[in-house]
Amino acid sequence: MKTAADSSAPILVTGASGFLGRHIVPVLRERYGADRVVGVSSSDYDLTEQDQVRAMYRDIAPGRVVALAGYVGGIGANRDYPADFFYRNIVMNTLTIHEGWRAGAEKLLAVMGGCSYSATAPSPLREEQIWDGFPAAESAPYSMAKKMGLLQAAAYRAQYGFNAVVLVPGNVYGEYDNFELANSHVVPAMIRKFHEAALRREPRVVLWGSGSPTRDFVYAADVAGLFPWFLDRYDSSEPVNLSTGVSTSIRELAVLTAELTGYRGEIVWDTSQPDGKKYKIFAADRLHGLGLSCPTPLREGLEKTVRWFAEHYGRGDVRL
Repeated sequence: MKTAADSSAPILVTGASGFLGRHIVPVLRERYGADRVVGVSSSDYDLTEQDQVRAMYRDIAPGRVVALAGYVGGIGANRDYPADFFYRNIVMNTLTIHEGWRAGAEKLLAVMGGCSYSATAPSPLREEQIWDGFPAAESAPYSMAKKMGLLQAAAYRAQYGFNAVVLVPGNVYGEYDNFELANSHVVPAMIRKFHEAALRREPRVVLWGSGSPTRDFVYAADVAGLFPWFLDRYDSSEPVNLSTGVSTSIRELAVLTAELTGYRGEIVWDTSQPDGKKYKIFAADRLHGLGLSCPTPLREGLEKTVRWFAEHYGRGDVRL
């Protein structure tokens, strides 16, 4: 395990205005100094255009890079625009890593979604399983495009000695999430549904499936808090899951979310709708072996997220 050289060079964060970016940028600025951390978004540079990626590296001249940018969306969008999800993500990732190496950056951290694991892989999902099969078909163009970043990181390390690292956040939730019902994940969707049902005094909330599938949920602030350690100390292209490894059923999540949002009506499960994968947990052994963890209990993190959502509901700074 090597320690990254201390440098006054800027730290570049792409995708800084996204969900994870809005958690990670403040952590990095606290750790390294506000003037050293430069966050950019799609309004600054189009990372699918090579000349703009080169311009970004030329303008900022970063020593280290945190590559969070991606083209993301819900299952419906993935189904309707598979070519866009594949092309934009594979080009964005490829150019960011290649031009980062070419510009002389000393290190790059990239992220890859847990959806890139095989659809049939048994849980808990361990990093060594990551190439064991094809991901879920409905989001495979996105998942495989992101997964190629893992292969590229290993290739550039092998040929050029470039310290490219890939991290795999699990089922992340928290402030600044996407609360659009058509595109959001289960935690923000439930928060919005129960919050609005409580406001309208609706007698029941209908949720899809049986509630029996289990997931692990990781608070975004915990994930963000790990990035300085990986920037400073991790020197390997072996991926690392960033999650809790703690199993929670969707039914348990619903009961807890209803409680925290103040909803007192009935929860109805529509079993005519699909459950999805019954058991999807991310192994945290490798993370724990590094002396790291994501310690925030679900109740505590969910309470903070619910409070943030209630304070920002109906305002322009929450995505509804």
